[in-house]
Amino acid sequence: MNDVQIRSAEKALSVGTWLIVAGAMLYSVLTVTPLMTDHTPAEWGWTAPILPLVVDAAVVIVVRLDSVLARLGGHGGRWPIALRWMTGAMTLALNVADSALQGDLVGVAVHAVAPLLLIVTAETGLAYRRAITAAVAALKEEERAEREARRQAAVDREERAERRERERRDHEAQLAREQRDHEAALARERAEHEERVRREEREREEAREARERSERERLQREREQQQRDRERREREVAERRERQGRERAERERREQTERAERAERERAALLAAGPATEKLPEDQARQVVQAAYSAELPVRAASELTGWSIGWVSSRYSELRQSPVLEGAAA
Repeated sequence: MNDVQIRSAEKALSVGTWLIVAGAMLYSVLTVTPLMTDHTPAEWGWTAPILPLVVDAAVVIVVRLDSVLARLGGHGGRWPIALRWMTGAMTLALNVADSALQGDLVGVAVHAVAPLLLIVTAETGLAYRRAITAAVAALKEEERAEREARRQAAVDREERAERRERERRDHEAQLAREQRDHEAALARERAEHEERVRREEREREEAREARERSERERLQREREQQQRDRERREREVAERRERQGRERAERERREQTERAERAERERAALLAAGPATEKLPEDQARQVVQAAYSAELPVRAASELTGWSIGWVSSRYSELRQSPVLEGAAA
């Protein structure tokens, strides 16, 4: 059975069930309304159809939800069963109540047909739907198993094809690897030969560079030695010049000291002569004035030592003050 046939069967079951439910509801309303009218106050007579409609609405809910649960493969538990049987029992009781109260057994049987048919149809429809759902699930499972089998077969074929292709590639790869190994061996031999030649050339080049480096180092050492000798000679010359300069400076210092001491002695000798009794010669008088000026004697004292006038001595003092060279020499 395919999906079209299954949907057709479900449609027939659904249409038949709802026709029976609609007919039973209509019959129930028509049957129960007079009963409710007789047992309802006159001012509330318009409410007589409400009870059969409520009971029939419960029947519709039960039938509809049972069909949905059956399609989904679920089960509502005990309460849906209780509601289904309770609504069926209430429908049956309300439909046969009027005939039963009148003692009309034929009427009871006639009015019981629609409720019983409704109850049995609801239970049968639920069983049919569950059976159809189970059959559809089984069919889908079988189709799934077939699809899985076909998929697995395709996978197996693909795996076999891949295995054959992999074996072929492995064989080709092995041949290529052997070829590469052979070529690599030849290339390695050539490389070893070239490396050996390069190593020999490099050793010869390193030996030549070592000789050149040794020669350069020897020349460098000789130049450094010559440089050190030249620096040593220059240092000795500089030290000798410095020593000579110090000796010359020391000699000049001693000579200068001796000259200063001699000039001091001469100056002291000139000043120690005392006041002149007569006018000294100009050259000697100038020496005495210079000595007096160096000793910072007053002009009058210098005039007394030379026998010259104070004006002449003042002029010589002025000349000495204006002549730093003479003043330094006198010092």
